[in-house]
Amino acid sequence: MQLNSFDEWSPLKEVIVGSAQNYVSHERELSFDLFFHDNLANDNSGRSEWYYPRLSARGDTPRESGDGRVPIKERYVAELNEDLEDLAGVLESLSVRVLRPTDVDAATNQVRTPAWSASVVPPLNVRDNTLIVGDEIIETPPMIRSRYFETQFLKSAFQEYFRKGARWTVMPRPMMTDASFDLSYVRTSTAGGPTEPIEDPQPSPYDVGLEMMFDAAQCLRLGRDIVANIATANHALAVDWLERHLEGRFRIHRVHELSDSHIDSMVLALRPGTLLVRSPEVAEKLPESLRKWDLIVAPQPADDNFPRYEDDDLILTSPFIDLNVLSVGPDTVLVNEACPELMRTLEAHKFTVVPVRHRHRRLFGGGFHCFTLDTVREGGAEDYLD
Repeated sequence: MQLNSFDEWSPLKEVIVGSAQNYVSHERELSFDLFFHDNLANDNSGRSEWYYPRLSARGDTPRESGDGRVPIKERYVAELNEDLEDLAGVLESLSVRVLRPTDVDAATNQVRTPAWSASVVPPLNVRDNTLIVGDEIIETPPMIRSRYFETQFLKSAFQEYFRKGARWTVMPRPMMTDASFDLSYVRTSTAGGPTEPIEDPQPSPYDVGLEMMFDAAQCLRLGRDIVANIATANHALAVDWLERHLEGRFRIHRVHELSDSHIDSMVLALRPGTLLVRSPEVAEKLPESLRKWDLIVAPQPADDNFPRYEDDDLILTSPFIDLNVLSVGPDTVLVNEACPELMRTLEAHKFTVVPVRHRHRRLFGGGFHCFTLDTVREGGAEDYLD
């Protein structure tokens, strides 16, 4: 089919599901620590839980190799790949065509630019670095060095859509030296972080100043309207680019510091007029016309919804990661089977819930929405916001 995806809820016809093959470690360096800096997650009951990399509530420190890599246990990766296969199977059973990215070659898993080098992260959270707007693929400028060329692993799918008539655009690639990053947010944020100081950036002969860096998962797509979250000068530069590029076709609505970066564990549009939100406070930061939509507030997840990990396992997300659901239609939602509270809440709002297994979402930083890139939906360029 031809590329066509304007929103988050129209009947889903084709989707790319990510891969975790040869995922062996997390690499601790400046861009990784900036991305995962927010160290506290308010659980709406006055209690908070640590989840920033390296520090647990007891102050334990995961073991790193000399190059800053924190190994991931093979059994977790194996179980993640099993869960991804199950996810693909469930989507196919719902008559959705599933495409998969090229796997990372374990023998050549390094990326190098004139300014830095990093290990390659597999194309798991494929939502992050590609924004689909109608009939256009937009590869966004990455925020983590190890994901710099991640969209290359989706190229076979992108070429197929391009041959069928899709537009295909790559936003400007950042040099991504230490001086490229806006550190002010992590140094002044009242959201809880960082627990570790962000070191002063090191100079590089390739410094060009602050650059655009922005993930597609910072956007909420609503027909011709796109809500874009901005927390840093890097994000703001990228949204400037998006506004100019999409002028006349789409309208960008800026929200500020809804989260550090991604918003799909804060707010999701399940159908026209209905939002799933982490808390009522999240809705207060949305555009005024969106605040009029019905709100489904995600219930507090139970502690036993998650596996217990060892001190050397790196926890990357808050307990609200299961809010990261995937709609396959305006009334049908894929939800982690390990989150029964959320399933019951959605069923009470007349949604059909399809339970799918996903065990290690807190170790790999993504849920079903992150793991998928919807390329063909039935919806069109409707106007949903004033």
